[in-house]
Amino acid sequence: MINNDTIYLLKECDSGSKMAVSTIDEVMEKISDSSMKDLLCRSREHHEELGNRIHSQLMDHNSEEKDPNVMAKGMSWMKTNMKLGMDNSDATIADLVTDGCNMGIKSLHKYMNQYKAADETSKGLCKDLISIEEELRKDLRKYL
Repeated sequence: MINNDTIYLLKECDSGSKMAVSTIDEVMEKISDSSMKDLLCRSREHHEELGNRIHSQLMDHNSEEKDPNVMAKGMSWMKTNMKLGMDNSDATIADLVTDGCNMGIKSLHKYMNQYKAADETSKGLCKDLISIEEELRKDLRKYL
């Protein structure tokens, strides 16, 4: 029998992976450096692939997916457009995406602690998502 912690953790991971894809989509057209664009494109693909695996687990457990919080998504959009309106540079984009990674990593660790009874598969998916975020954050350092 599947416990609620498993479902809740998977839903938060689903929401987080969607938020990451959305953020990358939002800034992709504004990036001028081709290697940075390639980096974010690869990261988007990793987030999307993992998101599909998470979604599959939710379906296996007869649960619905979870979209990012509308307020959080709106605030992210506003912050991104305000900062880029003042300084439309690759460094600003790297800074914004790094902030998003930090928030994602922090939230995912919080959910791992909150949903301790989640099954090992969902914990593994969460750890994979954290790893993708940490790698992107590290790779973006050279653009800050």
